[in-house]
Amino acid sequence: ARNMIGIGVATAAAGIVVGTITLTGIGQVMVEFVEFVSGGNLLAALIFTAMICIILGMGLPTTANYIVVSSLMAPVVVTLAATNGLIVPLIAVHMFVFYFGILADDTPPVGLAAFAAAAIAKSDPIKTGIQGFMYDIRTAILPFLFIFNTQLLMIGIGNWFELLLVISSAVVAMLLFAAATQGYWLTKSRLWESLALLLIAFTLFRPGFWWDMIYAPVKVMPPAEIARMAEEVPPEGDLQLLATGENLDGKRVTRIVLLPMGPAGPGKERLANAGIVEYRVEGEKVVIDLVGFSTQAQEAGLDMDWEILNVQVTAERPPKQIMFIPALILLWFVALVQRRRHQPDPVPQAA
Repeated sequence: ARNMIGIGVATAAAGIVVGTITLTGIGQVMVEFVEFVSGGNLLAALIFTAMICIILGMGLPTTANYIVVSSLMAPVVVTLAATNGLIVPLIAVHMFVFYFGILADDTPPVGLAAFAAAAIAKSDPIKTGIQGFMYDIRTAILPFLFIFNTQLLMIGIGNWFELLLVISSAVVAMLLFAAATQGYWLTKSRLWESLALLLIAFTLFRPGFWWDMIYAPVKVMPPAEIARMAEEVPPEGDLQLLATGENLDGKRVTRIVLLPMGPAGPGKERLANAGIVEYRVEGEKVVIDLVGFSTQAQEAGLDMDWEILNVQVTAERPPKQIMFIPALILLWFVALVQRRRHQPDPVPQAA
């Protein structure tokens, strides 16, 4: 019961925070601010979001930390990712912002964990915080990776073999990343060897980055085919759309929308259940006439008079894990070079 007191207080405070964000519209302001500073670039927006999460998380306990960063910054990542054509699961977004919120615990000058560790070690808190931050900031690449490759969070894995492949490749990639940043693998690494290990680790973490350059991840269909494509979506599958229109501020935006289609049925019926109740076809254009209240389409940002630009279907292509082959060949080459240079420690001779 005593443990629940802190959680109850944090939850009550969360209601105030979330209510304030909802009523004042500061969430939309944060989206526009980050978009303005990043110039619309998704990677820059993620970096800036990470910096804000570190600042927001300073001095907060874990529960309150999550409440604040998820309420303020998670909608920013979701909105900007959709604007840049990337659909990110909410769990991945929340893990991203929470990771950097927790990173504030040993980030000077407020790092509470650094002060606690310094008290135990009887050292300077600021120096301890800086040292801890230098160790932690190396792992800051991981949240970016599971934003772009959600399989690292066990999302979208189809079978046991794929699960084992994801786990084994991630473990090897983490070990290689540690070896590259420490400058030592089988022996002391040269600069090009460390860069090669980083490249290999990146490929193992996110093979889709290279594979998307060779094979397009989606097949673009004309918007007039929306009803047929909705009908062909497997039961409980999703339909991906590219739509454009004016938001509440009168600003014209373009975003990717992912709509769950639910059980099998006629295309128009499945679209209506997802929130696109009525639409009209004008030649090659499809314009939404009515969006259902509190539906997936409305929550995704669609509204009346929005135009559907195209329907995007997942393309059939070879598995992206094929990129592991050149990565492992490069790893073998680096290992061969380092083994030739490596000299084992001499065995002491008995007197």
